[in-house]
Amino acid sequence: MTSPATTPYTSPFVLSLLLLVSIPVVFLLAPRLLPPKTLPAIPDADESDDLALFRRAILSSSSATPAPPASAASYFFRRRPSPKIAFLFLTNSDLVFSPLWEKFFRGHKNLFNLYVHADPYSVLELPPTPSFRGRFVPAKATQRASPTLISAARRLLATALLDDPYNQFFALLSQSCIPLHPLPTLYNALLSETAGPHSRHRSFIEIMDNMDNDTTLLHDRYYARGDEVMLPEVPYDRFRAGSQFFVLTRRHAIMVVRDMRLWKKFKQPCLIERRDSCYPEEHYFPTLLDMQDPEGCTKYTLTRVNWTDSVAGHPHMYGPGEVSASLIRELRKSNNTHSYMFARKFSPECLEPLMEIADSVILRD
Repeated sequence: MTSPATTPYTSPFVLSLLLLVSIPVVFLLAPRLLPPKTLPAIPDADESDDLALFRRAILSSSSATPAPPASAASYFFRRRPSPKIAFLFLTNSDLVFSPLWEKFFRGHKNLFNLYVHADPYSVLELPPTPSFRGRFVPAKATQRASPTLISAARRLLATALLDDPYNQFFALLSQSCIPLHPLPTLYNALLSETAGPHSRHRSFIEIMDNMDNDTTLLHDRYYARGDEVMLPEVPYDRFRAGSQFFVLTRRHAIMVVRDMRLWKKFKQPCLIERRDSCYPEEHYFPTLLDMQDPEGCTKYTLTRVNWTDSVAGHPHMYGPGEVSASLIRELRKSNNTHSYMFARKFSPECLEPLMEIADSVILRD
């Protein structure tokens, strides 16, 4: 009988050979057996809270109608409230330019509502100015290279839909945005844009099927979550790009809040190795609206941004030395039907020079 010490299967030579053979096998099979490493996903609790909010917004919008007049006389003589613009501020720092926005809003309280989504992990040191006071919505954490920025925008849209049935336009802005025209100019531009189907108002949202004629860039962003993650709901030829800052009509805001089909794809976290191509907030909204109502969109944004010297995905940041009347007039220029109404990004130090030209330039056409 062979003793255990001399069993051929336990000899040092055989064990070493098996170990050497197993190493390449592990390297070959591991990528197929182990899930790829991804960036953090949206917490389930956040998703559940949002779904509950979105359901309320959809139900409210489907039944929201102005209260009927008390009598026939009041029907003929009552004044119907004007459509309103919901200004949606998405921020992770102080709203430094709120004094400028106060000038922009002054005298037009019946034409707008205001909502702020501030990352709960950010520290806001400046007290809110009057128009912003009490306008902060329940917020969740946001970060770059993550679908949380989409969630925050949808949260703002849903809150504004619930808050006032007369919110008819929804302008998404950041803390580094400034106005380029008086509010009535923006208001008239939105109301006059009725080139959509059945003469409906259109949404001002940038929609591109390429990015600066660089197909590689769009390709990398499409596959940022994995090779087949977006299929079948979002084939590559329907994938679109555009600025995350838009002005949506009410029907499109409802469309965004109601969506579940594309959201289940765009909410998937990007692969860690492809995080440099992860900008879901620049693709979800243009892709969704181009699929569902392309004729109802202008396909251009009203927010001007300077990408000439971008760094790590961030556009040019204007400093106080660049602020002037000529800069504002230059930023307004557009090759589209309407001039630009907003611009970004401006550093906090720009507040003082902007306030100096607010009345004479920014708020005067």
